[in-house]
Amino acid sequence: MACGSGRHVRWFAQRGCQVTAVDRDAVALEALRTVAEIIVADIEGAPWPLPARSFDAVVVTNYLWRALLPTVVACLAPNAVLIYETFALGQESVGKPSNPEFLLRPGELLLAAQGLRIVAYEEGFLAAPQRHVQRIVAVRALGDDAQLTRYPLESQAP
Repeated sequence: MACGSGRHVRWFAQRGCQVTAVDRDAVALEALRTVAEIIVADIEGAPWPLPARSFDAVVVTNYLWRALLPTVVACLAPNAVLIYETFALGQESVGKPSNPEFLLRPGELLLAAQGLRIVAYEEGFLAAPQRHVQRIVAVRALGDDAQLTRYPLESQAP
């Protein structure tokens, strides 16, 4: 979603995944035609272009349009994964984007993923390059698994 030149699109396609690339930049998407299904759409100014589709994974980086957060979660298929990383408040102190409309508030991405099983979540400052981010990996789990929250276990001696 909002794939731009398709760095992640290419990465997943090279690993044998069927990929759908969505962006409003038709020129950038054209270069991806041989590796992915391309959807030219203004996802901010028009209805979601794939209302009846679900996906095994949704990847979003460096992009925020709050009105779409529920749609992103809703289009996850059963057992699908969400990978989302974008800028957070504090970013305005080190660079662009600086408009608070495009910066996540504390815990906002975690809140948007309510109902999903959180696999990993980070929020904070990264030094190289300098940026404030939130990132999450979450799964739409089913049945009993949906209620479990799993954290890495430290190795335990028998």
